[in-house]
Amino acid sequence: MSLSKEDAARGYWRENLRFMMILLVIWFAVSFAAGILFVDQLNNIQFFGFPLGFWFAQQGSIYAFVVLIFVYVWKMNKLDRKYDFHEE
Repeated sequence: MSLSKEDAARGYWRENLRFMMILLVIWFAVSFAAGILFVDQLNNIQFFGFPLGFWFAQQGSIYAFVVLIFVYVWKMNKLDRKYDFHEE
């Protein structure tokens, strides 16, 4: 049974929002929690000669954000194909 265009758009948007929220929570955890809230605990661990909390605050959150961008693009391409909204 095929979905109507309106039902497909609603399902597409619902999945998109759910996935965006998951990625935003991960980004928050990496940038705010690891870089600010838990910096003292993480600074007890060394990473490439630097305290891990400092590394997350300075570079780790940027790397995580770039990885999340690529994950978002990959998942959205899959979602586009699932709901037949892709471009070829």
